[in-house]
Amino acid sequence: MRAVSRPGPWKRGRVPAALTVLLGLLLLLHARITDRGSLGSLVETFLPWFGLFVPVLLAWALWRRSAAAVVATLLPVVVWLNLFGGLLVDKSRSGGDLVVAQHNVADANPDPSGTARDLAASGADVLALVELTERARGTYEKELAKTYPFHAVLGTVGVWSRLPLSDTRPVDTQMDYGPLAKTKPDDVTPADNRALRTTVATDRGPLAVYVAHLGSVRLMPRGGFWTESRDRNARALGKAVAAERNERVVLLGDLNGTTDDRALDPVTSRLRSAQSEAGDGFGFTWPAAFPVARIDQILVRGVTPESSWVLPATGSDHLPVAAGISW
Repeated sequence: MRAVSRPGPWKRGRVPAALTVLLGLLLLLHARITDRGSLGSLVETFLPWFGLFVPVLLAWALWRRSAAAVVATLLPVVVWLNLFGGLLVDKSRSGGDLVVAQHNVADANPDPSGTARDLAASGADVLALVELTERARGTYEKELAKTYPFHAVLGTVGVWSRLPLSDTRPVDTQMDYGPLAKTKPDDVTPADNRALRTTVATDRGPLAVYVAHLGSVRLMPRGGFWTESRDRNARALGKAVAAERNERVVLLGDLNGTTDDRALDPVTSRLRSAQSEAGDGFGFTWPAAFPVARIDQILVRGVTPESSWVLPATGSDHLPVAAGISW
């Protein structure tokens, strides 16, 4: 009888090799994935996490003793590092003229007083809050008054500042909870304003500050990734930023999407991410108990981010974010 010969190391493990190549192509060509049902947005929201498949596929390749599959892992590794490797390096610098912070305080926050005190102790010069309710607004105004003598609230978004504010006005976005409407508290209505623009008077000149909470996002059993309200508001916000005449602009907000998400291109194509330029790590902010995505953003134009960090958890389901900026 003839002995059955085993395939060589370059012929074994064709399945893990093929899956590894597909993973690399997904990372490389994610922008070409169809956005029907917002599939592209869903993939891009969690794009960094696809890197976790690499060690699994590598272990499979080693178990199969497949040289082809081992070599194939170079593709997703190189592409992933090209996309996200820069976030693994601490790019923060000392100094900065102004510290800005943003927090989605959550409409169901059980401890708004504690949240306000934590934020007041953050050292921020300008503080933006989103998802404010009429019920909790007075609490934030009372607790933050000593630290921030200037503030403005329009609908469910507000800004508190150590420096004078002027020319505060709403940005033409709409509150639309869609399939989440029945889960919201009674005092949050679709008529509430969702974004504002104000001017902060600094000793280096005026700074235009936008505070925004883009529409809610949900993965629906039928209909895919529901992003209609978010995408519409992103276009409206991008239009407002494009028309902004002030050279120095900071956007603080819960954008319900990552900067990799193509749906936020109307905004991210005009502003730079403080976390990408001056952060340390991915800076995930949601959900607070186990953050998997950075959907709370600090974006800038005309100023330089010197540092960017995530603040400790409060009573919210989001983590606060802060950044030091300079002229």
